[in-house]
Amino acid sequence: MKKITGQELFRIAITGPESTGKTTLARALARRLDTLWAPEFARYYLPRLGRPYLPEDLPLMLSGQLRWESQMAQRARRFLFCDTEPLVYKIWSLESYGYCDPLIEEACEQKPYTHYFLCNTDLNWQYDPLREHPDAGDRQRLFERYQDELSDAGASFSIISGQDPEQRFLAAFKELCRLELI
Repeated sequence: MKKITGQELFRIAITGPESTGKTTLARALARRLDTLWAPEFARYYLPRLGRPYLPEDLPLMLSGQLRWESQMAQRARRFLFCDTEPLVYKIWSLESYGYCDPLIEEACEQKPYTHYFLCNTDLNWQYDPLREHPDAGDRQRLFERYQDELSDAGASFSIISGQDPEQRFLAAFKELCRLELI
C-alpha cells in the first residue's frame, strides 16, 4: 500500500467474531491517534427493540451503522475506526438464517475501508446478553469464515492477535506503521 499524504480519511474496519476486542481496539486507536471511532450500532438498536431480532432487522442495523460511520467521518481526523462493518452483518445473517439480504451483500461490495483489522479469537469470551457464540470451536470457525470472506474479496487486512487489549493495540498500531498510514 502506498503512503498517502494530505487530508484523506482512512477508514479502518475492525471486524471478526464476537468478544474479540473490537470495541476496545477501536476506542484505543481513536484515542491514541486523536480521532473518532464509530461504535457498533447493533448495541444501540437491539436493547431498544423489545423483541427478539428478525432477519429484516439486520439491514436496518447495517443502515444505522453506515449512517453513524458517515456522520463520524465528517468530523474524524485522518482516521475513522469502525467497530464493525457490513461483513459482520453478512456473516451474522448467514449464520442465523442461512440467507443474506441483497442490501447487505451490496454494502459488502462497496468496500469503503482502507484496511481491515480482523480480530483473532485468542481473547477469552466474555458474557454479554447480546452475544450468541461462547463455544471456542464456533468462534474459531467464524474467525476462519471472516478470513475467507476478506481473502475472497481481495480486501487489505491484517490479523490482530494478543491475549490482552494492550498487545492488540500494539499489534494494530504496528500494522498502521507497516502500511505507512502513520
